[in-house]
Amino acid sequence: MRGAEALDKRAMAALSAGHLATDFANGALPALLPFFVDRFGLSYTLAALLMLGSAVSSSIVQPLFGLWSDKRGALWLLPTGVAVAGIGIAVAAASPSYALVLLFVVVSGLGVAAYHPEGSKFAAYASGLRRASGMSLFSIGGNLGYALGPTVTTPLVLAFGLTGGLLLSVPCLVVAALLLAAMPFLSSFSPEPRMARAAAGEDRPGALALLLGVIAFRSVGWFGLVTFVPLWEVSLGHSKAHGNHLLSLMLLAGAIGTLAAGPIADRFGRRLVLIVSAALATPLTVLYVAVGGVLGTIALPLIGMCVIGTFGVTMVLSQEYLPWRIGMASGLAIGLSIGLGGIAAVGLGALADSVDLRTAMYAAAAAGIPGFVLATLLPPTGARRRLAPEPVL
Repeated sequence: MRGAEALDKRAMAALSAGHLATDFANGALPALLPFFVDRFGLSYTLAALLMLGSAVSSSIVQPLFGLWSDKRGALWLLPTGVAVAGIGIAVAAASPSYALVLLFVVVSGLGVAAYHPEGSKFAAYASGLRRASGMSLFSIGGNLGYALGPTVTTPLVLAFGLTGGLLLSVPCLVVAALLLAAMPFLSSFSPEPRMARAAAGEDRPGALALLLGVIAFRSVGWFGLVTFVPLWEVSLGHSKAHGNHLLSLMLLAGAIGTLAAGPIADRFGRRLVLIVSAALATPLTVLYVAVGGVLGTIALPLIGMCVIGTFGVTMVLSQEYLPWRIGMASGLAIGLSIGLGGIAAVGLGALADSVDLRTAMYAAAAAGIPGFVLATLLPPTGARRRLAPEPVL
């Protein structure tokens, strides 16, 4: 085990690169949706079902990988997860039928699910005492990857057709090879078994349950926007490229928000940052839908900062509420609760089909209200505890 007081930039760079690659694959899917809609004649519900398949495989099963990580440790999940995520979404893009697209979207999601609990656990180890700042650096990789997904995918498909989506696997495979080479170095950050349980604090499952509620409601609104912003812009008469550019703007702004949220949370507290961001998300979404135009375009990146910017903060909170099962905590925080948002996206798709897309967008905005209420009920955490030991295989 290395000295755990300071944040190790080399380790964080490797882990953040893996996060970028997996979420790059994940972020390609929303950009592919309008092309799938045209190719297969999909309804909004069937388009949202692809997001559900991604959410279930990439998010809801994450606690299982987290449990495995806590009990056994599994560093090999890092390069494997990145490779599977990239190959899955690449083959999905080129698949000749809707059923095959759905199948390989699920395969890609399993790669995403495999990477996140182990990656976030070692990001916590490598962060030292600067937990929120370190997790923000880890999250920035994922945020940039998710933003680059549509940025790269749209011109690629426009230039080469959906078969050109096979090239989406290339960056993921490169990063997977780099992580494979970095495994011995990353393993050195595992805490030593002699660390005392008292140093880590006690698990607080009740507090974690509240936090998971905040994340779940936040994710309903977020999945609604990620799924429907490109389709909403098309419904307004804009091009697919325009809609995907706005989606990328929102995601890139969220990445910038992540860099700011971590240090702010380390200084002023995780709860405060989460409460303020939750309070702003709903009115900004309403502004985007109801007003649109220049103000709506300004609102989108602000939404990204409020929602994506706090991903790292909620990750740290989950690990501090469950310090002796941080793999499970990570899987629940970025897995199960976010996956529930994906399930809700299918409901929003059905609402868009039965009523209209505008109503579905307002419903996504309203989901932030109970999330804000639950955020105000969160208890404080011990911000400078060390982490419990876990085996690394």
